Amino acid sequence: MKNLLLPHYWRYAGIILTIAGLFFAVLYLLFDFTFKVPVFAVYSSFLETKMLVMIKTNFSDELTLLLLVTGMGLIVFSREKSENEINEALRLNALAKALILNLALALLSIIFVYGSGFIGVLVFNLISIPLFYLIIFHWQKRKWQ
Repeated sequence: MKNLLLPHYWRYAGIILTIAGLFFAVLYLLFDFTFKVPVFAVYSSFLETKMLVMIKTNFSDELTLLLLVTGMGLIVFSREKSENEINEALRLNALAKALILNLALALLSIIFVYGSGFIGVLVFNLISIPLFYLIIFHWQKRKWQ
């Protein structure tokens, strides 16, 4: 697993991107922040279905998710300052627990959440695995020390 990890300094880039993503999430959710830009769409289905076209769309939600997913991914896959076998075991354990928790959340959402609320759950699902992983890993690491 050590070969898959990025150098420690990538964690700082991940933190900056995650904070920027959280900032845009607050703007988007609380203040209805929007900005329209032309984008290339492989598939678009609003009033009509279009494929392989340029469309003008609100890009704020995509930007928010790009920043959050990229930032959290960089944090998750960055080495600790002192990487050792204990950290590797904690990483694997945290990953397994994060996947189980995410699966339980998905199953409960399928049973109890309907309509457009389910789309919100699916969007949260994009960031829930790295979020759960980071919480569990750092909690276990702190408990171990």
